[in-house]
Amino acid sequence: MEIWINPACSKCRSALTLLDAEGADYTVRRYLEDVPDEDEIRDVLDRLGLEPWDITRTSEAVAEELGLKEWARDAGSRERWIGALAGHPKLIQRPIITADDGTAVVARTDEAVRDAVTRVTPKGPRNP
Repeated sequence: MEIWINPACSKCRSALTLLDAEGADYTVRRYLEDVPDEDEIRDVLDRLGLEPWDITRTSEAVAEELGLKEWARDAGSRERWIGALAGHPKLIQRPIITADDGTAVVARTDEAVRDAVTRVTPKGPRNP
């Protein structure tokens, strides 16, 4: 599994601590440095079963600069939202865990992290 994190985020640090406690095998992606492209964002959205506006941090300063709260939330606007997420990764909700079974979760709670861990086989040591 892979977890997209911002190391400055307390929810991300909590998720990592829980993954370690569960003995999960995972890789860390610092998505502000290793920015996901539009195709990767589409893939994660498909795995999550969500739309781009569902994982957008609309309270970020860049969201206000872009006027995201005023953007349409419909199929015709989907690519615009995806482009904004790829162009401004700070807008992406965190942490996101992509599980080995092809699903993903926005892991803001301990329950969501544990849910992702149960989707993985087999358990093993953490990747370096």
